[in-house]
Amino acid sequence: MSVKQIVQVINPNTSQAMTATIGAVARAVAAPGTEILAVCPSQGVPSIEGHFDEAIAAIGVLEQIKAGRELGVSGHVIACFGDPGLLAARELAQGPVIGIAEAAMHMATMVATRFSIVTTLPRTLIIARHLLQQYGFEQHCAALHAIDLPVLALEDGTGLAQEKVREGCIQAKKRDGSGAIVLGCGGMATLARELTLELGIPVIDGVGAAVKMVESLVALGLSTSKHGDLDYPVRKTLSGQFASLKLD
Repeated sequence: MSVKQIVQVINPNTSQAMTATIGAVARAVAAPGTEILAVCPSQGVPSIEGHFDEAIAAIGVLEQIKAGRELGVSGHVIACFGDPGLLAARELAQGPVIGIAEAAMHMATMVATRFSIVTTLPRTLIIARHLLQQYGFEQHCAALHAIDLPVLALEDGTGLAQEKVREGCIQAKKRDGSGAIVLGCGGMATLARELTLELGIPVIDGVGAAVKMVESLVALGLSTSKHGDLDYPVRKTLSGQFASLKLD
């Protein structure tokens, strides 16, 4: 008899609309026995488009990780392409924690020798480059492209951002010689399947990829190692707004 999994999918920004979009994509790929709990912080930034935004968002991620842990969730997904607060979240969590950039890049290397990334604002390209280096995928990435529209344009109902993503993916396939394309924003998650069919190459959404990775790790009985640097945080007094993050 299979055990039911609960995967907490955290949108690190405060946009309820984007949280709903991300949750719907996660549910579409989740196994029948998996419940998706899509959440976002009540305070923070409405979109994440730089290092400053990521620093603020990381606190909201940790608050949600602690809340999910108290609810007994099986694992967690950080649904922002910058993977804000990922290692800190792994310290705090009991179950596995996967970032969507990390998941998408891993998946891309399993189906192609080289991949391209299509993301939102040009200023976020350096964040993606840093993650490529950190995760060891720098040599696998042929190029990075930005549609030069903000994250929340994906939720404005005009369809302009979605068309820009489509155009960016088409150009990436033509120019880069990549076998796969990674979508560099959680708000792009709904576009992956349609673009995969249109372009004839894998177009990878990190939300779905991360959900399947968490499911697999839980099914294998694997969780975040608590030996070494990802052990639970050293117990100490936390003051002010951070007091709520203290582990019991």
